[in-house]
Amino acid sequence: MNVDPTAQNGPHDPLWAERIGERQYVARNARGAEVVVGMEEGQFSPGELLKIALATCNSLSADHSLARTFGKDFKATVGVSGDFNKEDDRYESFQVEIVVEDAEVDQEKAETTAHFANRAIDKYCTVGHTLAEGAPYKRALTFEPKEA
Repeated sequence: MNVDPTAQNGPHDPLWAERIGERQYVARNARGAEVVVGMEEGQFSPGELLKIALATCNSLSADHSLARTFGKDFKATVGVSGDFNKEDDRYESFQVEIVVEDAEVDQEKAETTAHFANRAIDKYCTVGHTLAEGAPYKRALTFEPKEA
């Protein structure tokens, strides 16, 4: 591989994916995490990973704010969906909902908690910032000769 997957690519650890079969890859990071990407059972599609990244970026950003109200062991589920434009093969918008389970709060506490959680998401959700600004990307295709 010509590209060193351990090279730094910004403030986060490097990422790479290796082909394991027809239209199937294993994505990895330097911390040892793996996810299978493809279109088969038990695999995430790239679009699903994009939506999951947005959903979990929101929930991770809001986590401290929610923990202040509900305690460090609060239960939550984050759902995500996207409006897909088939003709242009792209998502036009996303919807994220964080549901805090067993949340017994009055209206005032709910509004205050939502305010601080949303403020944290607005400040710290890198994926949300990136999608909102429409980050361009560069692409390269490299062909390496077979090693002797």
